[in-house]
Amino acid sequence: MHCVAILVLDDVVPFDMAAPMQAFDWTRLPDGRRPYRVRLCAESPEVRTEGLALRIDRGLEALESADTIIVPGRSEEHGPPSERVLAALRRAAGAGTRIASVCVGAFVLAEAGLLDGLRATTHWIAAAELARRHPRVEVQPDVLYVDNGQILTSAGAAAGLDMCLHMIRRDLGSAVAAHAARMCVVPLEREGGQAQFIVHERPPVPRGSDLEPLLEWMEDNLGGEVTLGAMAARAGMSERTFSRRFREQTGTTPLQWLLRARVRRAQYLLENGDHSVERIARQAGFGSPTAFRERFRRVVGTTPYAYRAAFHGKPAAPAARA
Repeated sequence: MHCVAILVLDDVVPFDMAAPMQAFDWTRLPDGRRPYRVRLCAESPEVRTEGLALRIDRGLEALESADTIIVPGRSEEHGPPSERVLAALRRAAGAGTRIASVCVGAFVLAEAGLLDGLRATTHWIAAAELARRHPRVEVQPDVLYVDNGQILTSAGAAAGLDMCLHMIRRDLGSAVAAHAARMCVVPLEREGGQAQFIVHERPPVPRGSDLEPLLEWMEDNLGGEVTLGAMAARAGMSERTFSRRFREQTGTTPLQWLLRARVRRAQYLLENGDHSVERIARQAGFGSPTAFRERFRRVVGTTPYAYRAAFHGKPAAPAARA
């Protein structure tokens, strides 16, 4: 039987903890047997969170016998996890244990150094902070989950459930995973690369950054041709120095920042107007409708037409009179 250990830290997010418990507890083999044994473990016997006090029977030693470790999200108010927790995760990773995080649990894995050099995701609202604190992590803020093989990360609680179903499918096949999904009353079809459907209103940059005037100029000129050379010249730097400084301050490259700003402009136009996709492509600076459709789908995870159908804000029709 495969042992799944859920590491419960102080101020754990209950929903982030419940998602993997539900997914693995509901899994059954065709003959009715349970393939997973779920265990909660913690550094101390009692863990407190908002409105709850949890008694945990197993300590960190339970991680040593686990086949999979799940790290749910937790509040940042308690600061980084203890060195005992980080060391236990490093030992488990060194032994080949599969380790996954839900939502901002990715910060714990990053603190342990388990995400260095890897792709990772977290809730979109925390993605910029994860990239800022851990520049060696390739943060992908717009996907539901990322599977690196031994190490996995997911966005919010719902995406954590998607990730767990993905692991079940990887372990036991699609039929078993589909049954687990039905028991959890969720679809199995949401793949990891599907977008969170969130792009920041303004791609993040630290307040007071010397890049702010340049970023404002970039946003004012989204409809035109903004090249790396033009950005570097305006910043008074070489392209190489500018690219390095830009990534240090924003957690992404200049061209990726520009792409997300253009996508956000396109999202706004799709949500609030009735212009054609061809016109929106020009207004947002994509050059051609074909390039617009391809890049919009890559960032948002759906087509401009489907996005407009889902999010276009139209006034409700008046009620019919009797």
